[in-house]
Amino acid sequence: MAEIKCIGIITSGNDAPGMNSAVRAVTRSAIYNGLKVKAIYRGYKGLIDGDIVEFQTQNVSNIVQMGGTILKSSPSKEFRDPEGRKKAYENLVKEEIDALVVIGGDGTIHGARIFAQEHDFPCIAIPATIDNNLCGTDTTIGYDTALNTIMQTVDKIRDTATSHERLFFVEVMGDGAGFLALNSGIASGCEEAIVPTFEVEDEQLNHFIQNGFRKTKGSSIVLVAANEQVGGAMHYADLVKSKYPDLDVRISILGHLQRGGHPSAHDRIIASRMGAASVQALLKGLRNVMIGIDNDEIVYVPFSRAIKSTRAIDRNLLDILHNISI
Repeated sequence: MAEIKCIGIITSGNDAPGMNSAVRAVTRSAIYNGLKVKAIYRGYKGLIDGDIVEFQTQNVSNIVQMGGTILKSSPSKEFRDPEGRKKAYENLVKEEIDALVVIGGDGTIHGARIFAQEHDFPCIAIPATIDNNLCGTDTTIGYDTALNTIMQTVDKIRDTATSHERLFFVEVMGDGAGFLALNSGIASGCEEAIVPTFEVEDEQLNHFIQNGFRKTKGSSIVLVAANEQVGGAMHYADLVKSKYPDLDVRISILGHLQRGGHPSAHDRIIASRMGAASVQALLKGLRNVMIGIDNDEIVYVPFSRAIKSTRAIDRNLLDILHNISI
């Protein structure tokens, strides 16, 4: 592989708290190692449009605490086609960028994998998604912050639920994975969590209502992972209201507030570690791998493994939630 002298950085897909910490770490680690850094604005769209600026260390000053991404992110239909990816490659060559560090979720990594194969271009991915749904890493950048945001919000909802003896169905994000719903349910003391990977039967809801909510508690909160196929919180709330019309059932859809806010210390730390590791990976001659953390150690995960399937949820966590919510 040709010697790498210049690294391009891109953030793509949905924003996640800690992306800026990763951008900062990649930039300064690269400069420390004698490499040039060029930032690509507005995701893969900016790569096609040539929205590229050289970064110095001062460009990433005072961003470690900021949510979102200073590089912006924008969807690109053009990048899904070979012609669009060819334009992107031509811009990288024009800017004398030798390798690309992409920061984002499964869609971002999928795009990088195709691009790297088509143009034999070195790409390293840093997993940044609040969904925590990528294989090969214990956690992703942004997940811990989103988890804490949900927990704090549910704590506030519980005040109202208790005051009015209501049953709340609270919908959270998760892209069909359910990690946010289940773990924030445990953290906030919820009575039930409905996640896509475990089917919820009518009998389960009936058991929850009859033996939990009605007998021992005057209020209750159920966390529901967003699910386009089933319908999320509204679906289950309507189901319960149809069977128990006397219950005061309410719905709260948290939406995009889960993506915002200052990244937690944990997200800042793993983003910094992964950012530095991405530069080291390129210097070692690695390509087409995602930086992961396994048992608190940096690992290199092939793109094919990182996005190959849905990451499994530990059923024991759901059992723990049920056991301690009686």
